[in-house]
Amino acid sequence: MTTHPSLPRIDSIALLRALESAGLQVVVVTTGGGSLAIPHLLATPGASSVMLECLAPYAREAVDRLLGGPQESYCSSRAARRLAVMGWQRGCGLGAPPATVIGVAVTASLRSRVPKNGPHRIVVALHSLNTTSVATLVLRKEARSRSEEEIVAAALLLERLATIAEGPLRPPPSSSLRLLEDEHVEIECCDPPSAWQELLAGTRTSVHASVDSSRQQHAEVVAPAEGSPVAGMLVFPGSFDPLHEGHLRMAIVAEQIAGRPINFELSITNVDKPALDYLEMQSRTTQFTGRSLWLTRAATFVEKLDVFPQGTFVMGADTYARLADPKYYGGSFEATDRAVHQIATRARGLIVFGRERNGVFEDPLHLDIPPALREVTTFVSQREFQMDISSTALRSQRERDSTE
Repeated sequence: MTTHPSLPRIDSIALLRALESAGLQVVVVTTGGGSLAIPHLLATPGASSVMLECLAPYAREAVDRLLGGPQESYCSSRAARRLAVMGWQRGCGLGAPPATVIGVAVTASLRSRVPKNGPHRIVVALHSLNTTSVATLVLRKEARSRSEEEIVAAALLLERLATIAEGPLRPPPSSSLRLLEDEHVEIECCDPPSAWQELLAGTRTSVHASVDSSRQQHAEVVAPAEGSPVAGMLVFPGSFDPLHEGHLRMAIVAEQIAGRPINFELSITNVDKPALDYLEMQSRTTQFTGRSLWLTRAATFVEKLDVFPQGTFVMGADTYARLADPKYYGGSFEATDRAVHQIATRARGLIVFGRERNGVFEDPLHLDIPPALREVTTFVSQREFQMDISSTALRSQRERDSTE
């Protein structure tokens, strides 16, 4: 049995053998806390057959670069899950089959030179093709030194990896963590429907989802008879993080204009950010009780045209402006012109809403947009619609509520 002197009861040889026997390969991401697990694993014979990559983005700027922008919180379930998905995607990018890759990530707020106002907390997320899980542990403040808290973080990471392995390796809960009486590991997980797994793996491009309003549990997946969206649908794409009254009001007005029912669309992939994990997909999907929602892999607008042929698309002024902005096409004016042509010729139409920003209503009618796009656009006036609700502000409030 090979163990780090500070990590008792973690048998790294057995762990790696179990993962190898299951055909699994691992990418580890730690933001400082939990990094002791990396040498513990890599110094073990046989590590090369299981370990694909280990990353330690310590500065916030390093995390931002990996995740495509600043985070609402750097020690949270969401940040850990995003890092785990990013690890999973990197593993797939290294040539490992999607079903064999495990992304595991740690975010932690541990003891430092300056006493923290908030709790000392460790969050470990695991993501694979068939599950997303997150384990959260709040430590008793001032009960351990920084090095002792680091040991707990590393042990929790290794223990969570052990839960994936099959056979007798599975440890009893918190067997190696040496927790105090008032400390408990809280675990949340989502084992997704097969259609969601196929969507994440890229073997399908869209899934229709509905929510059972009587249970309010995770979304049931409903595959339409055609297996894909029909032509000519009214589609409202967005991240819906969260879905708010402004979105719903836009949907009502768009239905009145188009004379067709609305279909919301949520892409689980993003051009410069990690894909959504299953817990995130579940959370966002359950907002759409009684409404039609499509989960897709259409990160760009041109890809949405492939999924929703001859669709009419609903959007805000900010999204509308991006349709013709070379910045979103790698700085290429030629690529921008091609995209604008495809949108103008393949979409049935665009319904565009303005918004109030800093007390001033931004009218999309006054944006510098190519004539080809204007010709297929219906602009909603300020009188027809005016509601300013910030998704960023709502997310920030939600994050504050979750940490209080």
